[in-house]
Amino acid sequence: MSLAHYACGSREHGLSRRQFLQRSGSTAVAGSAIAGGLGSLTTGLAAEQLKTQDMRIVVFNMHGGLSQLESWDPKPGTKTGGPCRSIPTSVPGTHVSDLLPYTAKQMHHLCVLRGVNTSEDDHGKGAYMMLTGRRQTAAAEYPQIGAVAARMLNDESRGLPGHIVVTPGGGGGKGNESAYLGPKYSSISLGGSKPPPNTTKPDGMNDEAELRRHDFRRRLNEEFLTRRRTAITDAYTHSYEQALRLMERRDVFDVSKEPQADQDRYGKHDLGRQCLMARRLLENGVSFVQVTHSNYDTHNENFNFHIEQLGEFDRAFATFISDLFDRGMLEKTLVVVLSEFGRTPNINLYYGRDHWSKAWSIVMAGGKVARGAIFGKTNDEGTEVVDGQVDHGALFHTYLQAVGVDSTQSIAVDGRELPIADPAAAPVWKVLT
Repeated sequence: MSLAHYACGSREHGLSRRQFLQRSGSTAVAGSAIAGGLGSLTTGLAAEQLKTQDMRIVVFNMHGGLSQLESWDPKPGTKTGGPCRSIPTSVPGTHVSDLLPYTAKQMHHLCVLRGVNTSEDDHGKGAYMMLTGRRQTAAAEYPQIGAVAARMLNDESRGLPGHIVVTPGGGGGKGNESAYLGPKYSSISLGGSKPPPNTTKPDGMNDEAELRRHDFRRRLNEEFLTRRRTAITDAYTHSYEQALRLMERRDVFDVSKEPQADQDRYGKHDLGRQCLMARRLLENGVSFVQVTHSNYDTHNENFNFHIEQLGEFDRAFATFISDLFDRGMLEKTLVVVLSEFGRTPNINLYYGRDHWSKAWSIVMAGGKVARGAIFGKTNDEGTEVVDGQVDHGALFHTYLQAVGVDSTQSIAVDGRELPIADPAAAPVWKVLT
């Protein structure tokens, strides 16, 4: 272990406001407390203190399986290394792939974990493990990191959702990642540049008529809920009121409000706009943002594909990290770059790399994460971890601890105590400060 100072055919590869409301419910109660699910992770003073810390999480999901050998753990000059070279970074002695020249200049902010071993080569199961910290099982569903972050960190008084996924084509739809935390903490999916569709009043309806309409609806709902209130009706209440708050603050989601110079710095492509959207959301107090960059499932032409994909990622990501630091936000923001697995050291006959979960890398930055650090090591050809091995469970604990959340907490659901993270795992304390 070393620590510096500082496309396979899988089905995983592919809403309007009205659809959102139809799926999530449309009842509301004026002034009522909106329940967050089937239980509570923290209550009272502890919860308020955690939220006043104003910590946030951003996940870059490199969907399909980013190659560690073409990014964070290059092996130039070996039979598995491929044509990419390694280049020095802003941390002396630390090298990354030459496909990441801009990111290399930000390495003093980053922490690379090169010893990830999840032993799961299926896209769906691997993604589930990396986002929940648990193996998928028919016996239980677990909340993803975004839902947990929204529950623990989001300040609802700001009027914005706590869990947002920014992805091309996102149109305000509601996800289902919150499991037993309840639908209140599931994601809202947004595109990379514009507010959600259908978040303006119908033509011909003035503000006074809109207020009367909602007042009438709320009074009817309040009468109904005094007799038949459940966790499900509370979820409907929250969904409708959340949609109204989105309408009130729709300008937050409009990247065109940013200076043209900033739009140019991030790049005139989907990922550039998504990163700028993520920065804008964080600045307005959103607790969790996931940015999706797809598709890294390079069974064919791995090297040409990574040249193109990482060409987009490198500049946009480096600009994002630099901006968070320059604006004083990095200490309050955990940034994670992950995939569902890595790529095989072996190069197949199609010049591609296949699925590989035995020895790969993820990256973190910000929050309580050590800066300019390398943790873990693979052997000379990248076929196995030889030091500092970690898995999905340890990483999930680490993400939470990095933003001040005690990952050993439990939640009461139907009289049962369910741990927020896998109790058989523990944080990677050596990368936390």
